[in-house]
Amino acid sequence: MNVSTTQPFQIVYSLYQHEYLGYLFESFVVQVNSRGLLTLQYQNISAKNAAEFAKGMDALDYQLVELIDTIQQDAVQRKFYNKKINTVDFFLKIYDPKKGDKELQETIESYVDERRAQILDLIGNKWLFIMGNDGNPVWKRIYQTPEKATVLFHFRRNESNTHYFPTIKYAGEKLDFQYKNALIICNEPAWMILGEKLYSFDKKVDGKKLRPFLNKRFIEIPRKVEETYYQKFVAPLVADFDVSAKGFEIRSARFNAVPVLTFSEWHSARPAALALPGGEADDTEDEVAGDEGKILFDLSFRYGKFSFGTDHSTDANVSLEKTEESYVFHRIERHQAFEEQKLSLLKQTGLEIRGGRVLVDKAEAFNWLHKYTPLIAQEGFILHQQPQNGRRYFLGTSSIDINISENRDWFDLYAKVKFGDFEIPFMKLRTMILQKKREFTLPNGETAVIPEVWFTQYSDLFAFAEGQEGFTLRKHHLALVQHLQAESLAQITMSRKLEKLRDFTQMEDFPIPEGFSGQLRPYQKAGYNWMRFLQQYNFGGCLADDMGLGKTIQALALLQAQKEKGNTQASLLVMPTSLVYNWEVEAQKFTPGLRIFAYTGTHRDKDISQFGEYDLILTSYGIVRIDIGLLRQYCFEYVILDESQAIKNPGSNIAKAIRQLNAKHRLILTGTPLENSTLDLWSQMSFVNPGLLGTEKFFRNEFQLPIEKKNDEDKTKRLFAIIKPFILRRHKSQVATELPEKVEQIQYCRMTPEQEEAYEEAKSYFRNKVLEKMTGHGTVQSQLILLQGLTRLRQIANHPKMVDPAYAGGSGKLEDVSHRLETAVGENHKILVFSQFVKHLSLVKECVEDMKLPYAYLDGSTRNRRTQVELFQREKEVQIFLISLKAGGLGLNLTAADYVFILDPWWNPAIEAQAVDRAHRIGQEQTVFNYKFISRNTVEEKILALQRNKKRLADELITTEEGFVKALTREDVLALLD
Repeated sequence: MNVSTTQPFQIVYSLYQHEYLGYLFESFVVQVNSRGLLTLQYQNISAKNAAEFAKGMDALDYQLVELIDTIQQDAVQRKFYNKKINTVDFFLKIYDPKKGDKELQETIESYVDERRAQILDLIGNKWLFIMGNDGNPVWKRIYQTPEKATVLFHFRRNESNTHYFPTIKYAGEKLDFQYKNALIICNEPAWMILGEKLYSFDKKVDGKKLRPFLNKRFIEIPRKVEETYYQKFVAPLVADFDVSAKGFEIRSARFNAVPVLTFSEWHSARPAALALPGGEADDTEDEVAGDEGKILFDLSFRYGKFSFGTDHSTDANVSLEKTEESYVFHRIERHQAFEEQKLSLLKQTGLEIRGGRVLVDKAEAFNWLHKYTPLIAQEGFILHQQPQNGRRYFLGTSSIDINISENRDWFDLYAKVKFGDFEIPFMKLRTMILQKKREFTLPNGETAVIPEVWFTQYSDLFAFAEGQEGFTLRKHHLALVQHLQAESLAQITMSRKLEKLRDFTQMEDFPIPEGFSGQLRPYQKAGYNWMRFLQQYNFGGCLADDMGLGKTIQALALLQAQKEKGNTQASLLVMPTSLVYNWEVEAQKFTPGLRIFAYTGTHRDKDISQFGEYDLILTSYGIVRIDIGLLRQYCFEYVILDESQAIKNPGSNIAKAIRQLNAKHRLILTGTPLENSTLDLWSQMSFVNPGLLGTEKFFRNEFQLPIEKKNDEDKTKRLFAIIKPFILRRHKSQVATELPEKVEQIQYCRMTPEQEEAYEEAKSYFRNKVLEKMTGHGTVQSQLILLQGLTRLRQIANHPKMVDPAYAGGSGKLEDVSHRLETAVGENHKILVFSQFVKHLSLVKECVEDMKLPYAYLDGSTRNRRTQVELFQREKEVQIFLISLKAGGLGLNLTAADYVFILDPWWNPAIEAQAVDRAHRIGQEQTVFNYKFISRNTVEEKILALQRNKKRLADELITTEEGFVKALTREDVLALLD
C-alpha cells in the first residue's frame, strides 16, 4: 500500500530476524493520521525511491537507508556470489549443514555484523521497531539508552570446577537480563534488547560472550581442562574487561617498556660451487651458503620479566602463572603510545612491521642492519639474534679504504677491507662481489655479510680492475676514478694535468690544418678539437652527431691534421660499400692533399705494402671480413668505422674481424650508436676503448639485463657516466640552427572496404595463432608467429596485393599517396618516397608510371646508384625519388628534395629520422615537409602509440623489429591484435 507524500508520514526502521543472516533492518515510510499516530499504511523504501520522501528525511536517514540496503539478502548474494542462482537456492547451498561453505559463511557474517554495528551506532533516537510476525514494521517500539552498560565477568574456582558468569549494570543498577527474552542483535560490539530498551556496552564487549547466559545462570569449567581454558579464554578477558575472581589471583603491575627486535634466518640452502673469472675453481673453504634466504624480523616489548608481541588492541596484556595450589594472572599495563612511536620509527627506516613481524630478503635485511643498527640502539632497542644451526652473523662495523694513484699509462689501485678487527684480502672481496656472493666466514666463526651498497659503489671498479695481486685501471677509466673521488669513495692521487680533465671539458683549441679546404662550423670545430684531444691521451671515441651535421668533414679534418704532423702510416676507413664513392667525393673536395686509395672490388690487389704510398685507405666491412688475415698485419695510424652500427652484434663475423685490426688510434662514426639493445653500445665502445665496459658477460649482467628488462635508471645513469667522455653527440636542433624548419605531419588513410575485409581476416587468424602459442608456451615462444603476423598486417595496411597477388581491390593508402604525389609535383616540389617494402615501392612505381611522371628509383638491386642520385639532384623534371629503406637510409645527400613521404611506420624511429635527414641536412635551404602515411584502425596506428609508451635509455635506445617484439608484454600483444 503506497504512502502519499502529500499527507504526513514518518520514516521508521524495523528489526527482524533472518534465517541465515541474523538480525537485519528494513527502512519504511509510514503514513501518519490526523491525530499524529502511525497507521497501517506503509511502504518499504531504499536508496532507489528515497528521494520521493525527501521532505521527511535528513542526511542521517539517507545514510541509514544506504547501509540497510547493503545487508539485504539479495545485496549479499550479489556481492559474494557471481553465478546465476535464485536467492533461496543461494542460501540453501551456502548454509547447507553438511556441504555448506563454512569459510564464505564466516566472511558474510563478518560483513553483515560490521554494517549492523554501523547502523546501530547511527540510529540514535530514530524511530526503531521490532517487526511483527505478520510483517508489521511498527509492532513494538524500541528506545536506545543514552549511556553504555558495563559488564563484570565472574570466575569462582572451587575444588572440582570453575563457575563463569557475567553481571550487567546500567546507570549503577544491576540488570536482570537472564531468562527475560533478551536478544543479542549484534556481536562485535555487543548490542542487546531487553524489554523496550536497546543497550550498548562499555569496552566493546563481544556479544558471543553474553549470548550463552541469556537462558543460563553460569558455565561450568571442569578442573581437568581449566588450565587450557584459563590460558585461552580467561587471560584475554582479564586483559580487556573487568573481572571478579575467587579461587585464583589477579595482579596488576606497571613496568617501563623495552623494544626488542629479534632477527633470524627464514630459509638457508647451500648453492652449487661458483666458478671464478678465468675458469678457476672456487676452492675457498670458508665461504658460506644461504645468500638466497630471507630474514625474519620479530618485534616484541619487554615489561619486567614479561614479553609481549605487538598484536594487541587493548591497554594491557596478561601472563598466566601456575602455582602449586592455584593460578596467578599477571596483568601488565601496556604503554601503547610508546610502542606506537617505536613502530613508527621502524616504519620510517623502511622496516614495515605488521602483526609483530616482517619477512625481508636477506640482502635488503642486512643492508638495513648495516645502516640503522646505531640508530635503533640509540632509541633503546635491544637487537637480538636468534641463531639457526649454531650460525651467528657479524653485526659490527665494516669498512673499505681505496687508494688510487696515477702511473704513466694506468692507475695503480690499493685497497684495505676490514670487518671489525679482521682484515680481508682485496682479491677475495673482489671475487665475491663480481660473483654476487654476499657471505663469508670470519676467523671467529661468525658469518659476515658484504654491505649491499658496496656492490653498487664498487662493482664497476672491481670489474674493470686488472691484475691478480697488484691491481691497475686503464687510463680511459678516468671518469670512474673521478666519480669515486667526487663521491668520497676513494683517495685519489693524480697529476695536475690529468686533474684538469675533470668532466673532459677543458680541451685545447687546435688550429685547423692548412690543407683542409673548407669551413668548419663552430660545432664542427668543437668536434675536431674533441677528436684531437682524445688522440693526445690515446683514447678512442665515438662521433655520434645527428645525420647531416658533417661527421665526414670533421673526420677528414682530423686525418689532414695527422698528415701535417708528419705521420706516415696510412689510416683505414671502413664503411658500407654504398658509401665509398661518397667518401671519395668528400675527400677530394675538403682534403685534396690526402692520398686516397679505394681498397675495394673483386679484382683488388691484395698487397698491403702498397698502403705505405697512401694516407687513407677506403674499404668496406665485407672486404675487412674477407681479408682480415691480410689487413691485421698492417698497423694503421687510425682505424675509423663509418656507420659503426655494422659491428653492433659482437658475435658477428664482421665484428670479430674488425676487432683484429691494429691501429694506434680508433674512432667510430654513427648517428645511431644504439639500435637494438645496449649490447650494440658495448660492441662499438669496446672496439674504440677495449676494456672500457668490461667483458661481454659482465656487461650483460651489470647493464644490459637491468636496463632492458627492469628499466633500472641507476644502471642507465652509470652506463652513460662511463661512456660520456668518449661519445660526442649533438642533435640538429642544438647546433644546426641555420637549418630551415622541418614540418612533420601524420596523414591518416582510410582502408577501402575490400582492404579492411582482408585486414580483419588476417588479424583474426594471427590473433588466434598467437593466443594459442602464448597459452601453451608463453610470450617468448609466440614471438616468431607474432612477428610474422605483424608484418603481414602491416603489408595489408599498405596494399593487400603485397601478400595476395590475386587481390583485385584497391588500397586507401595508395590512393592517398598517388593524390598527394600528383599535387606536390604540380606545385613544383621534389619528393623522396621511402618504404621498407620493395613490393610497396613497386606498386607506387606503377602508379607513377600510369601518371606519366618521370622518377628516380633506388633499392638494393639497383646497380647505377650514383646515376639515380645525380638524376634526382640535377634534373629539374625528375621530381620523384622512390627509395627503399635499406638501400637509401644512409649516406645520401638529397637536399634537392623538400618533401619526404614515409609510406609505412618503422619500428625504429631513428632510422625513420635518418631517412628524413637525407633532405633535412646541411645545404638544405627550403622547409622540409615530412608526411607519414598511417592506415586508420590498423597495427600501424598502434605501433606509434607503443613507441611513445616505450621510450628507453633517454631516447637513445632504439628498437629493431625483433627487439620491439621482444619487449612486448602480453597486454601489448593483445592491444596490437585487438
